[in-house]
Amino acid sequence: MLARTNIPEAPWFTVEANDKRRARLNCIRHILSKVPYEDMTPEPIELPPRKSVGDYKRPPLNEQFFVPNAYPCTGRIDPGLTRN
Repeated sequence: MLARTNIPEAPWFTVEANDKRRARLNCIRHILSKVPYEDMTPEPIELPPRKSVGDYKRPPLNEQFFVPNAYPCTGRIDPGLTRN
């Protein structure tokens, strides 16, 4: 299938995936390298000094909206995600 469908307009790319984390990062980097990019960073703006808000009190939790926690913490630490 790869030999017959690998054309210059739509090439196939193989990913070395023995290390899944690095494979995902390499894929993201590769895909982003194929997107034309032009720096669109705006000029820095001058902000006025912050105003003092006095005695701020956070509103009660039952009056706030929260993003659903789709990936709750399991308490397990992934050794691949630890920082040195």
